[in-house]
Amino acid sequence: MPELRFVTDPELTPELIDELVDCWTDVSNAGGSVGFVPPVTASDIQATADDAFARCGDLDHLLVGFDADGRVACWLVLGDAGSWLRAHWRWVLRVMVHPKHQGRGYGAQLMRAAADVSRAMGVEALHLTVRGGTGTERFYTGLGYTEVGRIPRAIRVAPGDDRDEIYMVSHLSPLP
Repeated sequence: MPELRFVTDPELTPELIDELVDCWTDVSNAGGSVGFVPPVTASDIQATADDAFARCGDLDHLLVGFDADGRVACWLVLGDAGSWLRAHWRWVLRVMVHPKHQGRGYGAQLMRAAADVSRAMGVEALHLTVRGGTGTERFYTGLGYTEVGRIPRAIRVAPGDDRDEIYMVSHLSPLP
């Protein structure tokens, strides 16, 4: 399995932002559950991306996996839980692997890197949500996440197509 180079909070140059947004667009248009329903364009995603990236490096942390050519292969955001009472855990947000890299194990590498970065920050647990009906909960279960809740019909993909929102958590073991 090809190894990726992971960088936490890389400098958000205009070129990198364009690559991240292009990845987000391609993932969305391939059917990925990352906040949009296809078809979308980069301009549809840009405002949401700008808001997400504005928090990175401060409250939230961007984790990017670069392929052997130095291009964005996958990325996610480790989101602040919003309160000092929850400072010991993070939300895992916007998990995506570019469609051209699907099936290579990059998603698992990205999630292991997120766990490593989180442990190094003193984080004890990672929380995430998945859209029901996509099967992604099996992927996360295989990485040690446990379903802890479900809100039926919380996500409306289209009129008449409501999906459950599934909450999952992974309790991180301390670094050796």
